[in-house]
Amino acid sequence: MLDVGENVAYSKVGKLKLSDYGLFQQPLNELNPARKMMLYDLNTPLFTDYAGKERYIFIPEGSSSRYNTEAVLEFPDSTILVKNFFYSNQQLEAENRKIIETRLLIKEKDKWIALPYIWNEEQTEAFLEITGGTVPVQLTGMLQPFEYRVPTMMQCKSCHELNGKIVPIGPTVRQLNRNNNYPKGPQNQLERMIELGWLDDYEDQFKWPLAAVWDNEKAFSLEERARSYLEINCGHCHRPGGPGKNSGLDLTVFASSEHSLGIMKAPVAAGAGSGGMQYDIVPGNPEESILVFRMTSENPGIMMPELGRSLIHHEGIELIEEWINSLD
Repeated sequence: MLDVGENVAYSKVGKLKLSDYGLFQQPLNELNPARKMMLYDLNTPLFTDYAGKERYIFIPEGSSSRYNTEAVLEFPDSTILVKNFFYSNQQLEAENRKIIETRLLIKEKDKWIALPYIWNEEQTEAFLEITGGTVPVQLTGMLQPFEYRVPTMMQCKSCHELNGKIVPIGPTVRQLNRNNNYPKGPQNQLERMIELGWLDDYEDQFKWPLAAVWDNEKAFSLEERARSYLEINCGHCHRPGGPGKNSGLDLTVFASSEHSLGIMKAPVAAGAGSGGMQYDIVPGNPEESILVFRMTSENPGIMMPELGRSLIHHEGIELIEEWINSLD
């Protein structure tokens, strides 16, 4: 674990306060790194109730990640992946942004642990809440506040599960293969990792795979954008070895067939989740597709994804509906 000095309080699973890790300078809510960390973004991020996100990678001195033969990053022990969730002052019509939560994914002894930290109202500290919590948020133009749901530690684990182990979802080679703004100017994030000494055994950059940007119509096809959107929002569960594997759905870009992708595939389990419909995806008919029905539901027993959202992502729904219409 990080050496942050003496008198640091611990729970059974992690440090009680975000500041105990020494990742950010004071005042904490400015989120200025106190250690050598790399800011990163994703080509297509997970939708979380229109929250902004700021992500960092911390890798301890003398360690590096490995780019393996399957184009997957293998992070070393003591790596910390940091994701801050916030709403800007424009979204809230407030003087300052409001940070809701910080999630840490920490690797120790070749195992990852996911820890949710909820920020206090004063925005001076975030505290470990293994049982999660809810935070009321009133966005500009919204008549009523909604309940932003911070996942429990077990829910974090369930989303990150693959073949019985917790794994990172976002920082893959395909998602990191993009430019970000650094002190010297725009730079590819994988190149930045190489410059920091944080990436070994990497392929020639011209061979780096690339995840499509879901809202970039100029650079990527409708098919590529829709599949990339489904993968990051649904494919972490609905994939071979994932928590939703029993559904028979594979919503990653690597689905082996149209049937495994859900096209004209009957659900394994019927009930309220099917909305009385027969197939997950009906080409040319988004209104008859269970996938769209569940993505547009706000019923906790029906909606998909099950976790990480209270609101409907209307722009994402429009993309998926357009894609399904194109399948006709």
